[in-house]
Parts: sequence; C-alpha cells; structure tokens
Amino acid sequence: MRRHVSLASLFIAATLLPLSGCQSTASATTEPTSSAAPAESSATSATPDVATPVAVKQDFAAWVVDFRHQARREGIDAVTLAAAFDSVSYLPRVIELDRSQPEFTRQVWDYLDSAVSDARVTQGRAKWAERREAIAAASERYGVPDEILVAIWGIESNYGGNFGSFSTIDALATLGYDGRRPDFARSQLMAALRILERGDISRERMRGSWAGAMGHTQFIPTSFEAYARDADGDGRRDIWGSIADVMASTAYYLDKAGWQTGKTWGVEVRLPASFNYAQTELSTRRSSQEWMAQGVTPVRGDALPDFSEASVIAPAGADGPAFLVGHNFRVIMRYNASTSYALAVGLLSNRLSGEPGVVVEWPRDEPALSRTQIKQLQAQLNAHGFDVGTPDGIIGPNTRRGLREFQRSIGEIPDGFATLDLLERLKR
Repeated sequence: MRRHVSLASLFIAATLLPLSGCQSTASATTEPTSSAAPAESSATSATPDVATPVAVKQDFAAWVVDFRHQARREGIDAVTLAAAFDSVSYLPRVIELDRSQPEFTRQVWDYLDSAVSDARVTQGRAKWAERREAIAAASERYGVPDEILVAIWGIESNYGGNFGSFSTIDALATLGYDGRRPDFARSQLMAALRILERGDISRERMRGSWAGAMGHTQFIPTSFEAYARDADGDGRRDIWGSIADVMASTAYYLDKAGWQTGKTWGVEVRLPASFNYAQTELSTRRSSQEWMAQGVTPVRGDALPDFSEASVIAPAGADGPAFLVGHNFRVIMRYNASTSYALAVGLLSNRLSGEPGVVVEWPRDEPALSRTQIKQLQAQLNAHGFDVGTPDGIIGPNTRRGLREFQRSIGEIPDGFATLDLLERLKR
C-alpha cells in the first residue's frame, strides 16, 4: 500500500485487464488489476524453475551480489543480508506474470459477481463475528467503519485464505533484475530488507503476491514501513498472522489517506431521462444539492447523502446502475486506483451490514470487448474525427469522450459505454 499509489496499479495483473482508456486514468469502468494485490498471487508456487538458462542464473547471481553491496552501503547488516540472499532464487513465473498482457477483459458486473458474492458475504459475516474485538478496536481508534475493514480484507485476500505464496525477497529480486519497473522493485526490495532487519517477520514468512504485496490486506514493503501498526503489543508488525495488526494497519492507512468519519462511501441513484452522461466522470464533482437539482435521486431512502463534493458514475452506461460517490470512495481508491474495486468494497461493506445489493439490473447480455477490439474501436473513432489519442486497448476518459461524441452524432444516448454494436457501427 504505497499510499498515493495503488498496489494493483503498480504492476498490471496477469488475468485482469483494466477497462480504463487511451488515457489510463482510473475510470468508472476500470476493473481492478487484482483487488490490491496482483492476480495469481498464490495460485502458482514460488518454486524456482530448473529450466532457467544457466546464463540467466549467472547474471541474476551477479545482480544479487551488486545489490547486496548496495544494501550494505545503505546500512543493512550482514546477518540480514545473509538471511535474505544466501538462498535467493530467480523466479521465471514472476517475470511471466509481470509481462503478460491479457487479451480478454471482463465486464464490471462479472467482477462484482465474484467480489461481492453471497459466499463472500456469508464468510465475511462469520469472520467479522470471529474477530470482532480486533476489528472494533481498529475502527474505534482510526474512525473507519468495521464493515469497510472487513470488506477490504475479503476482497484483498478472501479473509486471509489467499494472500500469496511467493517469497517476497525472491519475487522482488527477480523483478529488480528483470522486471518492467526495476527501480520500483529495487526500492521495495530495500524496504523488505529493512523489515527483516527490524524483526517484524522472518524471511520464510514474508510471503505474498508475485509483485511484492504482502499479508492479509496486501501491503507493499514501503507501505508496510509507513503504515503497518503493532496493535497487539508484541513488538512486531505482523500483517501475516496478527489480525489485530492487520486491522489496525489497514485502518491507519485509510485514516492517513483522509477517511471522513461518519460519512458513507456512496449510494445507488436513479438518473433522469434528460441526464447529461458527460458528467459521469470522477473528475466532475458537485454537491449533493446540485445533483439533486438535476433530478438525481436515491434508489432507496428519501434523501441523498450530504456530500460537498460528489461524483456520479455509471459503470455500464445508461442501461445499468448509477452511483453517487463521495470523498470516502476516493479514499478507497487510494488503496487501489480502480473504480470497480472501490465499488466492490462499498457494496460488500453494505451487504456485510445487512443492506441489500444493487437494485437496477446490469446489462448482462452485453459482451465484453477484447483488448484488440478496444484498439479497433479507438482507431475507428480517430479515423472518424473523434480524437481519442493513440489506441492502447484501455478505455479511459479520452475514449469515453470520443464515444459520447460519436453517439451524439448518431442520435444515441451519449453515455460513453463501449459496446460491440458501437464498434460495428463505426466500422460500417
């Protein structure tokens, strides 16, 4: 959790493609690249691949020697360096995941079906009851609701059932040597060494995702240093084994990210037929009163939450649900810069608290566009004079703006939601 940068946005996950745009700013249709840990964090063993070419092993060993010298110059003691690097391994699977570019995308409702499933709600309520004391203590101390903490726990690691089996040292050393972002990986590896030296965790227990996110709620090492808390008083910050430390650390991060106590994350709303969907961007912020004056109303209840700066998002365009989201929604996005992730956390927290799910149906018969199809759509928009920038297979604000202009030109509701029908009409 290197807050100000989401964990998932630091490395693109192997199995999920963000649906965010020629300009990859987080959007109302951005699917999280993993939750906050990159995908395949534990499904694959971290066992070294014996087929790794000898030359790569030799180069990696030389890189480790150089990094070890650098770490010693920066003050890491010899005992820690020996524990970290005497048995370090190059992990080809980490590089495979780091470089993967998945072709197929998922619709937001497919992601939410999994993230906010009935099974996850049931398990979450059981875990909440089981760990109520630790969760309540963190909530009371930092002002973040219990259900938000439990929801993040559930989405990040399925309540601790899957927080990764990769050795953090091995994974970060591999990425530092051969990854797409070597400087970032090296900074995380150095932080991991400091964590080992401090005695918070042993090398063997320092495990997590292929990209270095660790523990029940997936902190990267620099975020661990900044935000991990020792809530159980044992002198160690243990986000792998101490739920008290996990909850306190997660709540402390959200508190420092600006969580507003007593405020909700958002609410499902209905939009009037005349609504201008060009406003459905997180960059557009108005007070609840201003939105109400435009005819925005809650699906349930008599009044909108009192937000001074709220945004309307419509992740599936005019044919799907819409939500009014406030400051705390954006705080959740500091944990993972994806609107779908933040929406999942909010909706799961509601369900954990006994509230019903989304009322308006998703357009479930609408197929997802592949990355190649999104590039084609972007190229066609450019060719027709709706400039969206260089086609990159990611739907963001620029692409949605171009789509709205095209939809307006053909007399359709300009909601900016990319569909196969729009692609075919552009081709024609």
